[in-house]
Amino acid sequence: MNSLRRRLFLILLAATSAIWLCAVGWIYLSSRSELEHVLDARLQEAARMVHSLVAGGNIAAVAQASQLPETGYERQLSCQIWSLDGHLVARSGGAPEEALAGPAEGFSEREVNGEPWRVYTILDADKGVRVMVGDRIGLRDRLVRDLVAGLLGPVVLIVPLLGLLIWVSLGGGLSPLNAVAGDIAARDADDMRAVSPTDAPAEIRPLLEALNGLFGKVEAARRHEREVTAFAAHELRTPLAGLKTQAQIALAADDKATRDGALRQILVSVDRTARLVRQLLALAKLDAEAQLPANDEVDAGSLLREIIHQAPTVAGVSVKLDPALNGQLLKGDREGLHLALRNLHENAVEYMPGEGCIAWRRTPDGLCVEDEGPGIPPEELARVTERFFRGRHRSASGSGLGLAIVSLAASRAGARLRLENRTERSGLRAHLAWPSNKVPA
Repeated sequence: MNSLRRRLFLILLAATSAIWLCAVGWIYLSSRSELEHVLDARLQEAARMVHSLVAGGNIAAVAQASQLPETGYERQLSCQIWSLDGHLVARSGGAPEEALAGPAEGFSEREVNGEPWRVYTILDADKGVRVMVGDRIGLRDRLVRDLVAGLLGPVVLIVPLLGLLIWVSLGGGLSPLNAVAGDIAARDADDMRAVSPTDAPAEIRPLLEALNGLFGKVEAARRHEREVTAFAAHELRTPLAGLKTQAQIALAADDKATRDGALRQILVSVDRTARLVRQLLALAKLDAEAQLPANDEVDAGSLLREIIHQAPTVAGVSVKLDPALNGQLLKGDREGLHLALRNLHENAVEYMPGEGCIAWRRTPDGLCVEDEGPGIPPEELARVTERFFRGRHRSASGSGLGLAIVSLAASRAGARLRLENRTERSGLRAHLAWPSNKVPA
C-alpha cells in the first residue's frame, strides 16, 4: 500500500539516522584529534618527569615513577632509558627490551614487536642518556572506539523512541487531510458543495481549491445536462403534438385544400424538429470535443459556397459573397468552422423580412455576415449567445441555440464572435474575429 504517512516516516527516520551518524563521525574525528593532543602532552610530561629523575641521579626510581595505575587498557605508558652508546640502562615494567624509538629527539612512531608505538624522546648529552616514553597506538584507538561506542549505545533506545514520536507526530499532522477525506466520503452523490479550506493547512489548500474547481465543473455540467434535457423535452413536445394534430386533420379532411394545408404544417414542424435535433447534437459534439486541438486551414470562400448551396432557398432573399473571401484561409477545425458559418447563415436567413440581401464580407481580422432583419435590442446583445435564450424578436422556428453554437465553435477555432447592430440601416452584423497574431491569411 502506497501510504503517505509511511513514506514520510521512513524519510524522516532515514534523515534523522543519517544526521546522527554524521554527528557521530564528526565527534569521532574531533575526539580523536583532541585525544591525540592530550596523550602527546602526557607523553611529554612523563618524559620530562623521567628525565628530571635521571638528571637528579636517581635512575633506580625511574621504573617506579613511570608506573601509572592499572586501568582497563593495560599499562598505558612505558619508559626506557638508553645510553648514547646503545645500552639499555633502565626500563619500566611491561616495556619491551627493543628500543621504542630511533636516535632522533622528539615525537616519533615505530613498530616494536609487531605493534605500533607513539614515542617522545629526550636526549641528554651531559648525562649520556636518551629517555624514551611511549604508549601503544592501539590503546589510543581503543580509547576513541570506547568513546564512540558510549555515544552509539543510547541509539538502541533512542531510535525506537524517536520513531514512535515521528509516527505519532505524522498522524497528528495528517489529521486535517483525513478530516477532509472523511467529509467527502460522508457526502451523498449529489452533494457538490465546496470544501471549506479555511482551517486547512497551507500545504493542502491547493488540493482543496482544485477539488472545489472540479466540483464546480461537475455541477455546471450536470446543471447544463438537466437544462438541455428539460429544454429538448419541452421544445420537442410542441412540434410532435403539432405533427400529430396536423396528421389527424389531414386524415379527416375531405377537401384537398384542407389536407394540403395540414401536410404543409407537417413539413414546417418536421423542419423545426429536425433543426432543433441537429443543433442539440452539434452542441453536444462541440461540448465533448472542446479540448481537442484544431489546426486545419479552410478556404473561407469554398466553405461558404458549400453552405449557401446546401441551405434552403427563400423567395426574395439573395446572398452576396465577397470575392475577397476566395482563397482566404481560416485556421481552426473544419467541422467547427462549418457549424459556425452555417448557423450564422441560417440565423441571418431566419430573421430576414420577406425580401432582402445577406452579405458575406472579408474583414481585416476575419470575416462577417450582414443581414437586413430587425437586429437585436441593445440590452439583449450580451445574452444572445447564452444557450436557449430567445429574445424579443424570436422566430417561430428558433430554439435559442444557433448563436450559442457559433460562439462555442468559434472559440474552438481560436476566434471570437462579435455582434453589433448595423447603423446605416436595420439589420445585424456578426463578426468572426481572430487574434492579431492569428489573422487568417
